Amino acid sequence: QVQLVESGGGLVQAGDSLRLSCAASGRTRNNYAMGWFRQAPGKEREFVAAISWSGSNPYYGDSVKGRFAISRDNAKNTVYLQMNSLTPEDTALYYCAASRYLSTTTRMTDYANWGQGTQVTVSS
Repeated sequence: QVQLVESGGGLVQAGDSLRLSCAASGRTRNNYAMGWFRQAPGKEREFVAAISWSGSNPYYGDSVKGRFAISRDNAKNTVYLQMNSLTPEDTALYYCAASRYLSTTTRMTDYANWGQGTQVTVSS
């Protein structure tokens, strides 16, 4: 079993940046894609970004494309989400997840392990 712990969330103003981290522990392995999802109050969980096991082929949701960047450091078992030009619409609980597969995927059902989430709040 893989345990995932997110960190880096907080309260920021519109236009600010944040970097989220997700540290994996337990039965870690590098041959799986990683993803970030978010869920705002009263809304469904949505895909934010994903990256393949090798760190290539990052893929983003339309609402964050051009502002967010996902990366990973397999030596540290950590995946990152750099978030720039934040808006109040980015306010949500952000979850890190480990996929069952090598390649990037946007489907939540493809992700076997999930963290507890880190809160990001953007004020206007």
